[in-house]
Amino acid sequence: MSLCINTTTPEGIVLAADSRQSYRNKKGMGRIGSDSATKVFRIKERVGITVAGLAFLPEDGIAKNISRFIEEFRQSIATEDLTVYEIAEKLNTFFSEKYKYKDEFEQLKKNIKADLEKQKCTDIEIKEEEGHLKFSFTDKDGVKKNGIGSIPQLQFIVAGYNSDDSHQSVMVYIPGRVDLKRDSTKKGQEYGASWIGQTDVVARIVLGFDPRIGNLPIIVGAAEKTSQEEIRKQLSGLEYVIQWGTMTLQDGIDFSVLAIETTAAIQRFSDGVISNPGDIPGVGGPVDVAVITPEKGFVWVAKKSLSVGNNVVNIEDIPNLAE
Repeated sequence: MSLCINTTTPEGIVLAADSRQSYRNKKGMGRIGSDSATKVFRIKERVGITVAGLAFLPEDGIAKNISRFIEEFRQSIATEDLTVYEIAEKLNTFFSEKYKYKDEFEQLKKNIKADLEKQKCTDIEIKEEEGHLKFSFTDKDGVKKNGIGSIPQLQFIVAGYNSDDSHQSVMVYIPGRVDLKRDSTKKGQEYGASWIGQTDVVARIVLGFDPRIGNLPIIVGAAEKTSQEEIRKQLSGLEYVIQWGTMTLQDGIDFSVLAIETTAAIQRFSDGVISNPGDIPGVGGPVDVAVITPEKGFVWVAKKSLSVGNNVVNIEDIPNLAE
């Protein structure tokens, strides 16, 4: 599924990603399709994006790599006068039309309803909320219950500098929301790190807990007695204190690469968690890293090369593949 990191420092912005492309075949088995996928892209001189989640989208009955759609997006809009946030909004619109996830939501609704009716459940209510389906029902024993259904997401981080030299970093979830994470014009939101994809390892390291903690019965029970806000507040006390505002650009690179390589290493030796075993080792391959600064714009620090045997060619040197 990937792991992509954005680290924003006073000296510049880092975008980093692994190179693994994984999928599930028709039997539902996890497969590693490639360790040479590109997930970091230049959109304009001082703006870049990184992508996780779905690796392919269908077009005219043929599955096509997400990278081809990103190139189509880049060429289809005039980005020079847009802010980073406005580019993120246009990206959301573009890929929402390409994904056609509404059709998948409708099918998921039908599947959930049919499955619950088969179990003799009643009072079934299903509604879409922030990229998921939330449903409630009464089971055959008369107990009221809730559930969440979801479809695979496309996830993006759009980051860079605006024409006035302010910087922004935006998370885009399809289906889901557009979420402004970093904004140099807002106090307290200037610097930090964000991540998309298989984020459980980096979340455990930095935040102090796996996001799946919300599924544990003890947390579900606590949520019934207190507010979700209070639970989040208490869990936030486990987060490491990292002085993002004092980081150099090299520190940002080091943090981003460490998070990706540590995730790949943990996945090598693990197979999911006890409560949900059998996860796909979706993070691996070379780590691509780009930095964006006000002065130099988008610059590659580390990028995969094409090769045959000992012959290595930088992809930037090949016409029509430079971006």
